Amino acid sequence: MDVGFGEHPWTTLESARVFRELNPRLPVVGVELEPSRVEAAQAHADGLTHFRQGGFSLPLLPGETVRLLRTMNVLRGYRSEEVSAIHRTLGETLLPGGLLVEGSTDTPGAVLVAHLLRRGPEELVREALLFHTDFSRGFAPVLFRDWLPRDFRRRVKPGEPIHDFFAVWTAAWREAREAGHTAPPEAFRHSLPRLAQRLEGVSTEPWLQEHGYLLWRPPGGVFR
Repeated sequence: MDVGFGEHPWTTLESARVFRELNPRLPVVGVELEPSRVEAAQAHADGLTHFRQGGFSLPLLPGETVRLLRTMNVLRGYRSEEVSAIHRTLGETLLPGGLLVEGSTDTPGAVLVAHLLRRGPEELVREALLFHTDFSRGFAPVLFRDWLPRDFRRRVKPGEPIHDFFAVWTAAWREAREAGHTAPPEAFRHSLPRLAQRLEGVSTEPWLQEHGYLLWRPPGGVFR
C-alpha cells in the first residue's frame, strides 16, 4: 500500500511493477487524501491496482490485509512530535512481521532516507534506517541530511545519536577518498566497511553497496 502518492500515481504504479516481478498476483493500493488526485488516478487502475481516498487510518475493505506500507515525503509537513503517533496509526493495519517504510526523498528520487519499522507482537519496532543514492548528485554523507525522516531532520547536532552517526560516516568517507577512492560510487562503497568497523549494525552486503544502499540496524533498534 502506497500512502500519499501525490499529484500523480507514479510511485504506486512503479511499486506495483517491481513487486509483481516477485508476485504477479499481488494487489497494490494507492491512498491519497485529495479526492481529485484519487479520481485522476483511476485511469491507471486495473484488477490488481486500486486507488482510494484516505489518510493514515487506511481505507481497507473487509478482509483486506497489509504486509507492506510505503509513505514517502508525507510527514515532512508535520511536527516531529507527531511522528510516533502517526507511525502507530499506520502500523495498526500491518500483519505481524509487516513493514512500514517511511521517510523522504528529493524530487527525482535520487536521494532517500527512510525508517524501516517492523510490526512486532505488541508494537512497531524501529528496525533500521535505509539510505540510498543513485550518485547523480555526487556523494558525501552530508548529502543525506536534508532528506532525513521528519523526526531526525533538526537533530543533527552535537549530543544527538544521528549527529554521531554522520560524524563517523564522514570520517570513513574521508579515509576512503584519501586512499584513492574519489569517484562517488567508489567513495561510498569503500566508506561502508570502515563505517561497519566502528558502528554495530551497518550492513556490508555487496548487493546493497553496489546499488547505492546503506542499511543500518542499530542494536536495540533505531533511537528515538
